[in-house]
Amino acid sequence: MGANRREFLKYSAAAGALGFLGGAVPALGEQGKETRTAQGGRRLLILGGTAFLGPQIVEAARVLGYTVTLFNRGKTHPEMFPDLLKLRGDRDGNLKALEGRKWDVVVDTSGYVPRHVRDSVTLLKDAAKQYIFISTISVYSDNTRAGMDESSPVGKLEDETTEKVTGETYGPLKALSEQAALKAAPGQVAVIRPGLIVGPGDGSDRFTYWPVRVERGGEVLAPGAPADRVQLIDVRDLAQWTMRVAEDGITGVFNATGPKEELGIGRLLDTCRSVSGSNASFTWVDASFLEEQKVAPWADMPVWVPPTGDTAGFARVSCARAIARGLAFRPLATTVRDTLAWWKSQPKERQAALRAGIKPDREVEVLKAWRERKPPVR
Repeated sequence: MGANRREFLKYSAAAGALGFLGGAVPALGEQGKETRTAQGGRRLLILGGTAFLGPQIVEAARVLGYTVTLFNRGKTHPEMFPDLLKLRGDRDGNLKALEGRKWDVVVDTSGYVPRHVRDSVTLLKDAAKQYIFISTISVYSDNTRAGMDESSPVGKLEDETTEKVTGETYGPLKALSEQAALKAAPGQVAVIRPGLIVGPGDGSDRFTYWPVRVERGGEVLAPGAPADRVQLIDVRDLAQWTMRVAEDGITGVFNATGPKEELGIGRLLDTCRSVSGSNASFTWVDASFLEEQKVAPWADMPVWVPPTGDTAGFARVSCARAIARGLAFRPLATTVRDTLAWWKSQPKERQAALRAGIKPDREVEVLKAWRERKPPVR
C-alpha cells in the first residue's frame, strides 16, 4: 500500500469518526424530559444525536411528528435539545437505560465496533420494528474500479477481534458491524453507507475548505483536472432520506452519496466562485506534481482524490438503489451557500484556522513551484 493511500485512509477514517455520524449527548437531570411532537406520533430512538448528522435526523424526525429519544454517554453539547428525553449509558456494556422501553425505529449513528452494534441490536430488536445502521462507503475493499454497488466486496481484518479504530481498520470494522446488525435482527435492519457528508455544522471542514478558500479569492491551487469526479451528500439530504427509510420501513443495504449526476471538482469550484461572487482564479496542478510536493489528496485537497490507481473508483460509487427508493439531492449551490453562511456564524477563533485543506503559505509555495517547474522533455 502506497504512502498516499495510507494517508488517505488515515485522514478519511479520522474525519468519519469526528464528523460523519453522531456523538454523545448529555442528559438534563437524572430522568430527562420528554416532549411529544404529535399525539400518537411514532417513536424514534437515536444512538448518538448531537454531532453533525444526529441533529439533522432529530429535526427531520420532528417535522414528521416523531417523538425522539436520545441515548448517549453524556459528554457533548449539553445545551442541545432540552425538550427531548435523554437516556444515559455507554455502547460498551452499559445499555441498561434502554431496557423495558419501546420505540418504532432505532437509528444508530454511533456504532463503530461490531460487539457494540451486536449488543444494541440484540437488546432492541424486540423493542423496535426497524434498526437503521449508519455505516460508510469506506467498507469497500477495492476502490480501483468504478461503479461499486452494494454487492461489491468489503474489507476484511486479519484479526476480527480488534476493536481499535484506525485508518486501516475503520472500514472493515464498519463492515463487520453491518454484518453483526443484519445477523442479529434478520429482516429488520437497514444499512446506509454514506459517502462524504457535507454542509452546515461539519466540524471537520472537509468540504467547507473550498467555499471558504474560493470566497477569499486570488489564485487558488486546484487539484488534478476539472473533470476529476467527486462525490458528496448534504447532511440534510442524508437525514431526510434516513427518515424516508424509517417511514417506508425499508430494509437492506444502500449506498448513499451524490449528486445524482456526475460532478467534477471543476464544477464544484466554479459553483463556489459563483455563489461567493469572488474573483478567484484556478490553477490546475496535476496529481503527480502534487504528490512530488507532498500535497495530500483528501487532506490538503479536500473532497478530491486522484482518479487513478488505488482510488480510481472512489468517487464513482453507484447509488442507484437508494435513488430508486427516494434519495434526493438539493442543488450544490444551496449546499455551498448554506455552508458559507454557517461558517460566517462561527466564533472568530473558530474561523481563524480551517481544520482541513492546505495552509495558505504552503499553497503559495506549491503554486510558485508549479510555475517554475521544468518544461517536459519533448
